[in-house]
Amino acid sequence: MPDSADLWVAGVDGCKAGWIAVLRNLNNPRELQLRLFPAFSDLLGVAPVARIIAVDMPIGLPDWIGPEGRGPEKAARNHLGLRQSSVFTVPSRAAVYEDDYPAACETAQKTSQPPKKVSKQCFHLFPKIREIDALMTAELEARVYEVHPELAFWRLNGKREMSLPKKIKSRPNPEGLDQRRDLMVSKGLDRAFLDQKPPRGCGRDDLLDAAANSLIAERIFLGQAEPFPKDYRRDERGLRMAIWA
Repeated sequence: MPDSADLWVAGVDGCKAGWIAVLRNLNNPRELQLRLFPAFSDLLGVAPVARIIAVDMPIGLPDWIGPEGRGPEKAARNHLGLRQSSVFTVPSRAAVYEDDYPAACETAQKTSQPPKKVSKQCFHLFPKIREIDALMTAELEARVYEVHPELAFWRLNGKREMSLPKKIKSRPNPEGLDQRRDLMVSKGLDRAFLDQKPPRGCGRDDLLDAAANSLIAERIFLGQAEPFPKDYRRDERGLRMAIWA
């Protein structure tokens, strides 16, 4: 690792208030920051500058979705067992840019084979997916990586899915969140930091997901992370389609 006094990475998760980020100084493990950004672009130039930004949001949107889907979703689900439902199926770029749910479903069906509609959960992510899609460039790809919290926890848990769900009937499951917090404490993150009250507009699950993503950001920086799928494709804009862990 370089000798620089400050070497920051960030784990990011979307939330109602915008984007919650856990920033970590890899050269000083006690140096942690919890930040809230209204827009993803605000995070890119803020000090301290994060060398790697690991964000839980799809990056890379194909014009056409075939039987295997976009690629990363299936590759991640293969490892998640009972937790695989947390990985939403992402439709084509044209569908993602629809503001109306029925229109999004119609466009998704027209740009997929076999024809598939869009889940309501994924549709609610569209504004944030578009936000990142509008910013992404080949240059930015060197810093910004797509991750997924449950695949992050799988990796941190010795390639085993978490035994308890994070949510039950769309509500946070305290036992499942405690299990994930304890796993991250075992990996060196401060318990008090993880137990702090999240900013307004963010949930406890958002904070813990961002923290898990920050641990994957470290793995990416150190060259220890791998893409799912390994033989990932690129979309028509040349953007990488892979979830890293």
